[in-house]
Amino acid sequence: MTSRLRAPIAALGALCVAIGVAACGETTGTGNYKGESKKVAETISNLQSDATSVNAGKVCSRDLAATVVKKLEADGTSCKKALEGQLKEIDTYALKVESISVQGTSATAKVKSTWSGNERVHEVAFVKEGSRWKVSGLS
Repeated sequence: MTSRLRAPIAALGALCVAIGVAACGETTGTGNYKGESKKVAETISNLQSDATSVNAGKVCSRDLAATVVKKLEADGTSCKKALEGQLKEIDTYALKVESISVQGTSATAKVKSTWSGNERVHEVAFVKEGSRWKVSGLS
């Protein structure tokens, strides 16, 4: 694997972990959000569900922005292949979506994650592609 590909894969693995991939089956709630913010929360919930079931194909096609998929496929491997190993390594995880902010076709969500007893807040970026919100980054 080239070093050019390792960074995006590592970042995406961290992204999956950061937004709450939970092998224990706990899912992200969307009930407190309305309109476009609710759709962003649904993307987080979908990603969590798809990653929990180790469905890399769905993660790539339904949850990740085209720019992220393109980076993962930069060396000729498929997005699905690039993610399968990362998803299999994720264990029990908990999260809470603290806030969602939508500006036009961009959005951010602050997500508090708990993994192995450590809490951390991440900012997850989203972009609207067609009628769907998709994950575009993590900070």
